[in-house]
Amino acid sequence: MGSKTVMMSTKPEIAGDDHTPTKPTATLGIQSDTAFSEATKRLCGRDLCSIADLTVQEMAAIMELAHAVKNHPEDCRHALDAKQMVLFFEKASLRTRLSFEAGINTLGGNAIFVDQTQSPLGERESLADMAHNVERWMSIMVLRTYSHETITEMAACSRIPVINALSDLEHPCQAITDFFTLEEHFGSAQGLHFAYVGDGNNVCHSLMLTAAQLGTHCSVASPKGFGPKLEIIHKAIEIAETTGGSITLLHDPIKAVTGADAIYTDVCTSMGFEHEATKRAPIFKPYQVNEALMAHAQPDAVFMHCLPAHRNAEVTDAVLDGPQSVVFDQAENRMHAQKALLLMLLGGAKRISNSRGRGTQIRKRATT
Repeated sequence: MGSKTVMMSTKPEIAGDDHTPTKPTATLGIQSDTAFSEATKRLCGRDLCSIADLTVQEMAAIMELAHAVKNHPEDCRHALDAKQMVLFFEKASLRTRLSFEAGINTLGGNAIFVDQTQSPLGERESLADMAHNVERWMSIMVLRTYSHETITEMAACSRIPVINALSDLEHPCQAITDFFTLEEHFGSAQGLHFAYVGDGNNVCHSLMLTAAQLGTHCSVASPKGFGPKLEIIHKAIEIAETTGGSITLLHDPIKAVTGADAIYTDVCTSMGFEHEATKRAPIFKPYQVNEALMAHAQPDAVFMHCLPAHRNAEVTDAVLDGPQSVVFDQAENRMHAQKALLLMLLGGAKRISNSRGRGTQIRKRATT
């Protein structure tokens, strides 16, 4: 297992352990009522296919609203009265389905679930024909698909907002939730050291992009040949250069997590790649998150996982069930973050007073 660190920038270069942040040029956070209002106006009626669809300011507005919605749910109980949401899922789901359904129900709207696990979208009739039908009845579509192109094509054909609830390229709702959870624990994600260990998959992609937007220092350790896609790496770099964040790619998990404030992992074999499970198991064994690996992080570091977890595969029971684990906070927060998204995309967002409390501990990662 290699130990070189690749500090990714617009011109990738070999570097040591220098995580010194660049000077941000984008303004992080919501600075005024006007800025929040402008972000909500831009998001109304939009699709969310990728984290890259959002500006830094729009991401900040979503985060602020998510905290407000969680802290003051009574203020938006009827914000989406009579709105209809349809969920088309080609893949099995627990957290995504229930959190979206519960979310819109508590906002006054209604959810309709369509099981597509036996009939992929576009098989029975064209995606364009589906979109033109659904837009006549529904207010918003939530798609969980194998192919990312299914989501982008449906979004291009539909006059109503489309949300990516997981594709082979990204999982934006999960990443927004995860950094919302980090803000709860640390007060801000800006300047934190976030370490991802494992497969450079769809979840990893969205986490990198979100980290970049929030000015986080993100290190990713994956086996050779299993790193994130170059298009995502370069987009994350581009964003991080404006926010003071950074993207670091490594093969050595110990280097990636040393001094980290959060350690994140996911399954080694994502849905759709089950045929590779036997091949992948020994490759990813050195990347297991266990107590020994956690010991290299900050003493108050948190452990994160999008779930479902393969216990004692990518993570041990001792870590998953241990005091540093926030995996069930993440699961709960799927609903709050997605409520904020629904409010933004359906025009029900408003600024709620006293919504800025995001945690009691605000600590920026020390630079070297």
